[in-house]
Amino acid sequence: MIALSQYPQLRFIAWNRRDTDVIDEAEAFALYESNWRFVDVNSMTADEHRLLDMLTKEYGHGVLLV
Repeated sequence: MIALSQYPQLRFIAWNRRDTDVIDEAEAFALYESNWRFVDVNSMTADEHRLLDMLTKEYGHGVLLV
């Protein structure tokens, strides 16, 4: 489970949810893929980059379709 409040860009693309919401990993990956055009990669924290790498390996089989 992923707390939106810990990942600024994920929180930004999940704008219609509460700051305190927690989502599962598959949903987080789907949000990144479907909203990639709104993600500011340069503003991602090191932790968020690691999260995205892990999600891409696990749920995208190494591919982020953007």
